[in-house]
This record gives sequence, structure tokens and C-alpha cells, in this order.
Amino acid sequence: MATLVQAVRMALHYGETYLGVTDIFGEDVGPPLGGVFTATQGLKTAWNSPLDERGIIGTAMGIAYAGGRPVAEIQFCDYGFNTIDLLKVAGNQRWAGAGNYEMPIVLMTPSGSGIRGSLYHSHSFESWASRLAGWKIVMPSNALDAYGLMLSAIVDPNPVMVLLPKALLRVRGEQLIPGEPEDQQLLREMIDAPVKNRENWQPRWPPLKEYYVPIGRASLVRTGDDATIISYGRTLPLCVEAAKRVEETRGAKCDVIDLRSIFPYDWKAISKSVQKTGRVLIVNEDTEVTNFGEHLLRRVIDHHFYDLLVRPRLLAGQHVPGIGLNQNYEQNTVPQLPSILRELEALLDEPA
Repeated sequence: MATLVQAVRMALHYGETYLGVTDIFGEDVGPPLGGVFTATQGLKTAWNSPLDERGIIGTAMGIAYAGGRPVAEIQFCDYGFNTIDLLKVAGNQRWAGAGNYEMPIVLMTPSGSGIRGSLYHSHSFESWASRLAGWKIVMPSNALDAYGLMLSAIVDPNPVMVLLPKALLRVRGEQLIPGEPEDQQLLREMIDAPVKNRENWQPRWPPLKEYYVPIGRASLVRTGDDATIISYGRTLPLCVEAAKRVEETRGAKCDVIDLRSIFPYDWKAISKSVQKTGRVLIVNEDTEVTNFGEHLLRRVIDHHFYDLLVRPRLLAGQHVPGIGLNQNYEQNTVPQLPSILRELEALLDEPA
């Protein structure tokens, strides 16, 4: 099975081969490195940009205006904060032009904690991104979804931001990408560049097939009647594990919703689950003040006040300026399995 980052690479190859991607670019995106996380190794349209995030966004807009279909990368989402004004402009162009001008930009960037990146490589970006009207925002939690969401982002006429959870980039999926070989070692030999002597290396791409995950459609990962857990990205597998443990220890079964899309998001899936369970826990790792989960919490209360059995809960990251390099600081700054399990058990224990 492919890792999440291998899935992204294969999706980009499929995009440049079959879907009209004209440029894949960013800092160290081209040869020989192929991206700091190797997401762009071996791609024929990949090239290196200057170390200038604002220039990357501006260039992507220019390529799109000229009829191209670019995929741009900001090496870490932490360095996207100095591009907010340009992201705002990119998001309003189709609206300002009454839909007459497409803006088919894909902006991918690693987001979140999990690699002990300290202050400048551990931020989460989805709450900021959710405020950029005109953009579609997605965040996969597994390799197959990463492949399908990337293809959907490529063919979309609107700007789409693909947030890649840093901690999951090397995690293998549980389902095959359509067309990938079942042998993991064979896949590595085919598409992973050697650590040394890669100047003349060329990938041998498997016969990949199209697979689209619709933007705005959540995935119901586990089902149950006792509580609803809503998450995405790095914290989604932790929520699944927490749901498994409460089922084993107390027989409680939970819906676990992988949102997959931050905007537009699957309100129908959320609403249906909340009406069924009456108990809601939202989990993500962005800082807790003005967190995207707070918007979901407000909407759940507005629409389902009389369906709720107990108060809905949000578990998010600590509202601190950054995440420290020390592993204890990182572990205690953002939700981990023990804190998710505690919050879920408290939700289940609270009397109606």
C-alpha cells in the first residue's frame, strides 16, 4: 500500500499526464530533491521556484490567468501566513468576474504537528484557510483520500488548498490506489528516487487510474448510536482508535466522521449523525481560539439544540504562540490519544 505522500506524488503524475497540469512548482519541488517530503519526485512538469511564498502564489495566479493549470507548493503551511492577502485575491477572482474567469490553482502545503518541527514547522492552517472565501479547502487522513482529493482539486475551476498532515505523510494506506502494485517494495523501486546518485534517475510509473473523492463529501469511518466524533487529518486516526477503545471497554459505539473537506463541508453527514446520537465531540489540532471546530460547534447548537442530549464538546490545540521542539511540549500542546479518550469518555458519561 502507498504512503500518503506517495499517493500525492502519483496523483500529481496522473494530473500532469491526463488532466492538463502544466506546472508543479515551489521551493525545492523540482529535481534533484523533489520536495522536502518527496511529494514531487520524478514529475516531468516540476520546477524550483525562488524562496518566495508570495511570488509562488502570484506566479500560480498568472499561470492560471494565462490558461495553465498549476499546482503550487508552500513548503510548510507556517510560511503561508505572509501570503494571506494574495490568497484572498485569488479566492475572489471568479466571484469578481461573475464566473467568467476560472482560477484553477491547486495549492498544497504540509500542515500541523507530529514531526517535532518546533515554532516554525508545526502550525495548523485550516482555521485561517476556512476564512478565505472563494477557496475550497481539503485535508486527507489516508493515502486513498489524498489521491482522490488531489485529482478533484486539479480538475476544479476554483482555487483549492490541499492541506497535508505532516505526521501522516509516511503512513501507509489500507486500500490500494487504483493501478498501484500490491507489493510495497516494488512500488518504492518504481517511484521513490534513491537517496544518492539520483541525477539520472527516472521513475517507472504504475498504470494509474482516475479516482475522485468529491470535495465536500465526508466519510463515515465508524458507525454507532452513542456519540458522534468529527475530525480530519492527523487527529482522525486517533479518534478512530479512541472509538475502538470505548467500544471494547464499555460497549459504546460511535459514529466517526472524517470530514475530509474543511470547505465546503458535509453538513448533511454531520446533521444526520447528530440527530441520531445527541452527543458530539469535535477534534482537531489547530489552536482553540477562533478554531474552525468552533464554527461547527455553533452550527450544531443552532440547528440541533433540541436534539442534543448533552453539551457538545470541542477538543483542540492549546492557544499558545507555537509548539516547542521538546517532544513533551509537542505532545501536550495538541490533542493526543489519551486526551481524546478522556474527552470521549466524559462525553459518554455526562447524564442527559
